[in-house]
Amino acid sequence: MTSTVHLGLPMAVPDPELPSAVRIYEVGPRDGLQAEKVPVPVEVKAEFVRRLVGAGLSTVELTSFVSPKRIPQLADARELAALTDFDAGVRHPVLVPNARGLEDALAAGAREVAVFASVTESFSKANLGAPRSDVAAAQALVTKDALAAGVDVRGYLSMVFGDPWEGPVPVDAVVEASVAMMETGVHSLSLGDTIGVATPGHVRAVVRALVDAGIAVDRIALHAHDTYGQALANVYAALTVGVTEFDASTGGVGGCPFALSATGNLATEDLVWMLRGLGIDTGVDLTTLVETSTWLADHLGRPSPSRVVTALAPSITDRSELT
Repeated sequence: MTSTVHLGLPMAVPDPELPSAVRIYEVGPRDGLQAEKVPVPVEVKAEFVRRLVGAGLSTVELTSFVSPKRIPQLADARELAALTDFDAGVRHPVLVPNARGLEDALAAGAREVAVFASVTESFSKANLGAPRSDVAAAQALVTKDALAAGVDVRGYLSMVFGDPWEGPVPVDAVVEASVAMMETGVHSLSLGDTIGVATPGHVRAVVRALVDAGIAVDRIALHAHDTYGQALANVYAALTVGVTEFDASTGGVGGCPFALSATGNLATEDLVWMLRGLGIDTGVDLTTLVETSTWLADHLGRPSPSRVVTALAPSITDRSELT
């Protein structure tokens, strides 16, 4: 006699003290693929984006208009933009490092851009080749020009919770950098745990300090890395203090190519699984997402590091099972 194990979805047990819905800011096509050593064909990237949209993700970060010498994997930004429907009702932000990047992004049809800076001096010099003050000034100008062009601007801050060269990052330094970036006009702020060293208490302390400094919690997002296996715990901690936007990468691919010890992003599937268990709406079809991850893994030539993908991929024989 044999039995069938039904994996299904986790039982939803809503917590009235947590948000009822969140936005997942999918970064797979940009942050997920940027560190890949072997070029990923632009047609594969475009199909990846289409599959993510088909899974119900309402925000899919597309690419970065950066120098090909800096990030060769994203040299096809214009081609990918040309293969993307910016009028389909899905947000497709693109990262822009400077005025030239913004000019190219606008010419390609982008409706939303993201700018970035670092809380720490060491990473600013390693990543952008300039001191924090110079990077902040350039970011402010790019944001001003983007807003004048009628596009929304998101702000990324790197090294919010720790830096491989400088060690722990003081919360006061995070508050100072965050307030300065918000004052340039960005509509939201993504807190980057670039090397994955954050822990739940640290996350809550940073978010509370930002709110105390006058930044509305609905304008704060968390960008978690799972270097030490803390990403989901950190997401839960952020939920408890009101954060409702989380960055994640389908399949858990990616990481910062300019940060020592920065490993993969939080896997979107793992995030969706936990949120479903908490009764929090994401609008994402987990079956389609897992299928997308296994499809991408085949193109990258290695299995997805996502625990949920590993658990569910063999069992998906009927699309109705997980929806």
